[in-house]
Amino acid sequence: MLESLAIGFSAFGDPMVWIALVFGALAGYLIGAIPGLGPSLGVALLIPFTYGMDPVVSIVGLVALYAAAEYGGAITAILINSPGTAAAVATSWDGYPLTKQGRTGEALTVSILSSGAGIFISTLFLILTAVPLSEFALRFGPGEYFALALVGLSLVAGLSEGSPLKGTVAMGIGLALATVGLDVQTGVPRFSMGNPEFYEGLPLVPVLLGLYALSEVLFMIEEGPSEKLKSTPIGGLLALPVKTILSLKKVILRSSVLGYAIGVIPGAGASIASFVSYAVSKRASKTPEKFGKGSLEGVASSEAANNSAVAGALAPLLALGIPGSPTTAIMVGALMVQGIQPGPLLFARSPEIPYTVFASLWVGVPVMVLVGLAGAKVWAHVANIPRPAVAAIVAGICFVGAYASHTTMFPVHVMTVFGVLGYVLRKLKFPLAPIVLALVLGEMMETSFRRALISNKGEWDIFYTSPMTVILILIAVLALVWPGVSLVRARRAKARSI
Repeated sequence: MLESLAIGFSAFGDPMVWIALVFGALAGYLIGAIPGLGPSLGVALLIPFTYGMDPVVSIVGLVALYAAAEYGGAITAILINSPGTAAAVATSWDGYPLTKQGRTGEALTVSILSSGAGIFISTLFLILTAVPLSEFALRFGPGEYFALALVGLSLVAGLSEGSPLKGTVAMGIGLALATVGLDVQTGVPRFSMGNPEFYEGLPLVPVLLGLYALSEVLFMIEEGPSEKLKSTPIGGLLALPVKTILSLKKVILRSSVLGYAIGVIPGAGASIASFVSYAVSKRASKTPEKFGKGSLEGVASSEAANNSAVAGALAPLLALGIPGSPTTAIMVGALMVQGIQPGPLLFARSPEIPYTVFASLWVGVPVMVLVGLAGAKVWAHVANIPRPAVAAIVAGICFVGAYASHTTMFPVHVMTVFGVLGYVLRKLKFPLAPIVLALVLGEMMETSFRRALISNKGEWDIFYTSPMTVILILIAVLALVWPGVSLVRARRAKARSI
């Protein structure tokens, strides 16, 4: 493993890798600090810029953007009580009260250092778990792979924000879309409407740009220009006593472990990680009464957890080919553009990719901390960029990026249709993550299902004679059904209390 890690660190001998790291961090802060945007949209917008790039360079830039965007949301949460991302909501509960008390510098310093520590610690867990997990997954047959994909989809559908039923419907939409194109075994076109451009299936990058980026543009147009937010003076950066920082070490360590563990679960993501960690830290604190009124422990727990979830979400992606979050699902598209298939074989066929990801997370920590502290005043003003200007830039990248993916108008039309579809689904409160996950995993699930039946001469017992397959299918069923059962029980309990 150490030799493979050395390969990952050796990638930083290339200046282009450093440029990608710094650019990704800057872009991530910029996108994370603008309320309404976020890491998923940021990664989708960056993919068109990676066409023709070396795979290592592109993946370093994307991972740097992902990590920085998760933190960028905390800056506006602390300064103006406007979280740039959902994962930064818990940060605002204590960050903004600290700002009102004139302790902005303390809040920003703790949040940035906690984020950096969270990524550093969680990357260690990522290395220790992803490699053995990928080696274990190499023993899987088609039956286990089918069940594994089913688990990923069920978890995402069940844990999606809002109604579990809508999450399941969204998953169904994604699976239906994944059937478009030539049947991989028979070669028969499916749902292509006689158009040969559909034979290879729906182009993933234009679909992602439409669902996440263009739909957001439509929301910006609908909302119109936003009011200018009042700027807050920043002082006291890095003026925090070392003793105070050290007093937070237990909170940061506990939150990092929690954040990583939650991030590994497909569909859970950084938002749940930050809320759970905040609640646990409040319960474990000697001064729980300070939470919500300006507690440094609250800021540290939220930020360490949501940044640790980044590494957690990368573990199932790299080791199993199952994205752990909407952002990592979009990164699957970026890897496919480079001709790379994530999963257990990635460590054997292209070890430079996962090990460079590990190295970039560690190398990126000081870069992220420096960029975050040095640019704090700049990021604070980012939220005031006029919405029409942001919408125009995002729309421009969408159309140019979609066209550049195939240099034809077909992906532009696909992107436009999915932009409208994404806008309608979001208006109806349907989550987009299950659609993307199902679109990514649909082919893998169908292919594994067919191979399992063919290898077993058409007998279905292959799905219930293997212990691992049975366990995975049970987990999938439980993940899909349990949120609905919990919702019904909660409603009945509420009805009885009235």
